[in-house]
Amino acid sequence: MSHKQKVYQGILQKIRHYMDTQHLQPGDKLPSERELAHTLGAGRSSIREALRAMEFLGLIETRRGEGTFLSTYQSFQTVELLASFILQESKTRIDLAETIRILEKEAAKLVFSKFTEQDINYLQAILRKQDQTLEETHAVFFRYIFEKSNNRLLAKVWRLMYEFLATAEGISNQRNFYEELIQLYATKHYDGIELLFVELAKK
Repeated sequence: MSHKQKVYQGILQKIRHYMDTQHLQPGDKLPSERELAHTLGAGRSSIREALRAMEFLGLIETRRGEGTFLSTYQSFQTVELLASFILQESKTRIDLAETIRILEKEAAKLVFSKFTEQDINYLQAILRKQDQTLEETHAVFFRYIFEKSNNRLLAKVWRLMYEFLATAEGISNQRNFYEELIQLYATKHYDGIELLFVELAKK
């Protein structure tokens, strides 16, 4: 197990201990990321990743404008077991990454008829940014595509799965992949999207 994975599991255990000592019940509100980071002596990014894993597994829910609430505390051990499994098993990570690619492909096709020249220019601007890693570019690029799909469920499933996998490793493609996808939108070549993702799967 890598150092990052050990830290991640440690954060989950700290959150569980906090819930025990505070006697939290389903429906109770959790402290903010900043408050948890201060209380548990952990980094906010680590707290955020652990909470995302818990949300992915349905143990907490985030209500816009209200905060984060506990759903099913009785199953919290599942988080530690499943998170540990996903972070350690390379085949599971591969399966999760493959599922994310499928979601990204379908979203890319879904927005095809909705994309305007302004949308294409926005994606090009994302690629021109020099102050972000390729992993960050990937996240921003596809977050925009999912938002344009107007399918909130699809967007949420992708976000939770993407961020959960990103806890263990970054996700990105070669820069020319994004450039080619933008070109397909610009030239109105719908069938090319499927072919582009097929080629991606071969790499």
